[in-house]
Amino acid sequence: MEDALALTPGRLDLATMRRWLADPKPVVLDPAAWEPVDRAAEVIAAAASADLPVYGVTTGFGSLARTRIPPDQVATLQRNLVLSHAAGVGPLLDDDVVRLVMLLKANSLALGYSGVRRPVIETLLAMLRTGVVPCVPSQGSVGASGDLAPLAHLAMALIGEGRVRVGGEEMPAAEGLRRAGIAPLALGAKEGLALLNGTQVSTALALRGLFAAEDCLAAALVAGALSVDAMLGSDAPFRPEIHAVRGQKGQADVARVLALLLEGSAIRASHLGCDRVQDPYSLRCQPQVMGACLDQLRHAAAVLEAEANGVSDNPLVFAATGEVLSGGNFHAEPVAFAADGIALALAEIGALSERRVALLVDANMSGLPAFLVAEPGLNSGFMIAQVTAAALVAENKLLAHPASVDSLPTSANQEDHVSMATHAARRLLDMARNAAAIVAIELLAAAQGVDFRRPLKTSPALLRVHARLRAEVPFLDRDRPLAPDIARVQKLVRAGAFRGDIPDGVLPSAPV
Repeated sequence: MEDALALTPGRLDLATMRRWLADPKPVVLDPAAWEPVDRAAEVIAAAASADLPVYGVTTGFGSLARTRIPPDQVATLQRNLVLSHAAGVGPLLDDDVVRLVMLLKANSLALGYSGVRRPVIETLLAMLRTGVVPCVPSQGSVGASGDLAPLAHLAMALIGEGRVRVGGEEMPAAEGLRRAGIAPLALGAKEGLALLNGTQVSTALALRGLFAAEDCLAAALVAGALSVDAMLGSDAPFRPEIHAVRGQKGQADVARVLALLLEGSAIRASHLGCDRVQDPYSLRCQPQVMGACLDQLRHAAAVLEAEANGVSDNPLVFAATGEVLSGGNFHAEPVAFAADGIALALAEIGALSERRVALLVDANMSGLPAFLVAEPGLNSGFMIAQVTAAALVAENKLLAHPASVDSLPTSANQEDHVSMATHAARRLLDMARNAAAIVAIELLAAAQGVDFRRPLKTSPALLRVHARLRAEVPFLDRDRPLAPDIARVQKLVRAGAFRGDIPDGVLPSAPV
């Protein structure tokens, strides 16, 4: 199929997932994947007809695992599981997230360790191809025995229950499937369990948060470089020998990016002999702070890429030996830790950016007009924009509290430790939205500061950034509402408009 994503199970990379999240295409599974899927399904079919206890196949679930289910009730067991677990609440997840969940679920099932039949995977791919998106409430998962409640709402749509959205229109799932020409799925042994177990919701939310955090970091590096020039700061702290002796890769990479962005600045050349020995930390220590943020994002990216390509349901089927083994791959602790790391990075990206805004508006620190406007007093300029940035920093500090340190036992104490990965990941988009607004305020303030340094010019790289900003927002010559200006630049940040200013291979999902 032309213009489709060719899915080789276990081979989804970050760049592919980022592109597909923004521009979803039909998914075509590698034909070689069907053989291991079929072999695992045969093992489950044999187990379902035998008089042996196999969790979730011939037994109940959770604390009811000792209850035996006769062979003639196996299909009813799976359907009941899906219906009973659809107990989510709260606003619906965005369609782009649900589509990514479906892709990740298909990727996992197609590895051939879940024991589902072909029609399960084919139904997921058909729904992706025809734009039938399950309505999935965002709250109700503790990220332990899989994302049970949200995945149950997704699974309901496959069997013609619950609700879906098609082209933005919400309707009963049965109607959405009918319009798409898709037959509702009749679940076989273990198939409801395979759909419900798994970390795909937490992972999809965390991936979206990771990509948004990358966009914020890219824009913050650009804003930080522009602020250095606006503040008549030094580029000496970005020299590579300083960072080589410490050995922190993210720090060295950020220093290199900042040096490249400032290379050729006439503003910098104008004060090489000045008597300022050291700049404030928010300028001078950008490699150390933003490098640590970059390292956090890189680590989270590696964890999430592995999780997106792994098998996280239970029990697992090993067709080569005919074994069905119960384990705990559904426990989303790795995702929770990764999401908490992304949250810390987002909080610090915003915090450091706001400190640079505070420097820029302070005439005593910047040497620029107070609050970056002519006739300060008559005009207030960026005064309240900095207050807004401070408010958003404070909000992100609260949101950054680690979710993974919390645990509440569930299912009659059978599931006695949980990860809380789902809401750890879900908050990331709110944090990224806040961080993008903070960085947008800095970009505007730094561009204003650079304008006040005329006729001196900033570097060629930053002149291109300045032109991009001025195409959206004019110079602030007198007071006007700044909210529309901030919103325009925030939109640029969130759209990844500054990723191209960062060399390839720096951001986790960028090409190497």
